Amino acid sequence: MNRRTVVKGLLLFTGGLVLAPSCVMETSKASIRLKNLDISGEDEKLLGEVVETILPTTDTPGGRTLGLHRFTLKMVDDLRGEKDQKAFTDGLDAFKKLAKKELGSSFMEASPQKRQELIAAVNAGKAPQDVLAFYKLLKDHTITGYLNSELVMTKLRVYELVPGRYNPYFPVKTKQQS
Repeated sequence: MNRRTVVKGLLLFTGGLVLAPSCVMETSKASIRLKNLDISGEDEKLLGEVVETILPTTDTPGGRTLGLHRFTLKMVDDLRGEKDQKAFTDGLDAFKKLAKKELGSSFMEASPQKRQELIAAVNAGKAPQDVLAFYKLLKDHTITGYLNSELVMTKLRVYELVPGRYNPYFPVKTKQQS
């Protein structure tokens, strides 16, 4: 047997053993790069479901399809202060606990009807303060993202530059003389 082949194979095998634990042990991370928030892939999926419950898919795409959960994460990470970021992550954890307590299972495992009931209760203010702070940030950025999305700006709203198009048949009232 060639000694070079054996050494080469041994080096490749050793390199594989060194890299294997990092591949197996690593938990899923968020799909976008965040500087200040520590969000796992499971948390991102949960946010996607919450956003989809707030803006469900109908004849137009829903919140998850438009990526509004990722938009919210990026906005909280980049634009909000440290206090709001901490309130967001703490509120997310509290929301998971609230869902487990109220629904008997995680939010992801619950039926759409149960999800809507929980979100309606939180929206009505029937939740702990940290959950309400989290939900307010999530809802505000979700709505902002939706109203500024390509879908809304190009297909649902017709945007015209000021002063708008010329309408020669616009009725004009004359001033009444006294």
